[in-house]
Amino acid sequence: MDRMRTFGRWHVRWLGFLAAAAMLLIAPFGSSTALAAGSTVGFGFHAPDVSGFPTGSVALTGGGAFNLNAAAGTVHAGGGFSCTHDVGQGFLTGCLQGEGVRWDTAGLLPSTMFKCTGAVSELLKPATTGRDTVVLQADFYRAGDANDESFSAQMIVSSGDIARDIDGVQNVWVQGVGCGTATVHFGA
Repeated sequence: MDRMRTFGRWHVRWLGFLAAAAMLLIAPFGSSTALAAGSTVGFGFHAPDVSGFPTGSVALTGGGAFNLNAAAGTVHAGGGFSCTHDVGQGFLTGCLQGEGVRWDTAGLLPSTMFKCTGAVSELLKPATTGRDTVVLQADFYRAGDANDESFSAQMIVSSGDIARDIDGVQNVWVQGVGCGTATVHFGA
């Protein structure tokens, strides 16, 4: 009987040692998997006036999160949207003043080229998704269109100025509408 107790204690100690060793081996694999998955970045913004093209302006608010891993390329974001003046060109053509309810994302884009004014003389500028900038393919919805997007266009949200060749800070862009100044926050 005494021998069985000794064997049992030794056996329990040995299993405890094996469990601790397994945890030490598994922990690095878990963290490398997290690193391989990329970094998730959250963002939020409020842009009361996005404009610059010949007609139209929009107001946007919202936020979400995206993953920087090129393989993952995931984004979950959305918010409020309203046309504050009729848009007569580009991807939001036909959005009238007072229309618009919400926007959501159709996809995360690695980069895009953009203009704030649409003027022929304005040079195209690059924007790249990173820790403080996100380039999105977004869907915009008007009341009455239910879950069918009314418009689809690219968007940029950044914590920094994306158009240094234009006076003021331009840190939000909507394709075919223009740029604007927004309160923006990014965090990992």
